[in-house]
Amino acid sequence: MQDKIPHSPENILSTTDGKDTNPKNQEKTIFDFLQNHTATASMVSKATGIPQKCICRYKRDLEQRGLLFEVERKLCKLTSFKAWYLTTNPDLFPKSNLKKLGNE
Repeated sequence: MQDKIPHSPENILSTTDGKDTNPKNQEKTIFDFLQNHTATASMVSKATGIPQKCICRYKRDLEQRGLLFEVERKLCKLTSFKAWYLTTNPDLFPKSNLKKLGNE
């Protein structure tokens, strides 16, 4: 049996039947995308096909669980409006947020 990585989506997010409209699958899709990309909600929506209003809800839920952080506020490459760039990659989490979580 393989050891699971503590911050991997398999340990954090459950999956069910694989339908795109399934909330847990949408959350996992967003989590996985933001592991490898730093992007705004608009950019995530375009890349994944998940409606932006859903992304905002999952963003809040993931933030409350300490799994997603806002990295930088700058112009979105898609909308040209100022927005937060997001990540679920713990290597990119802002150090000030890690202190709040007690990880430093």
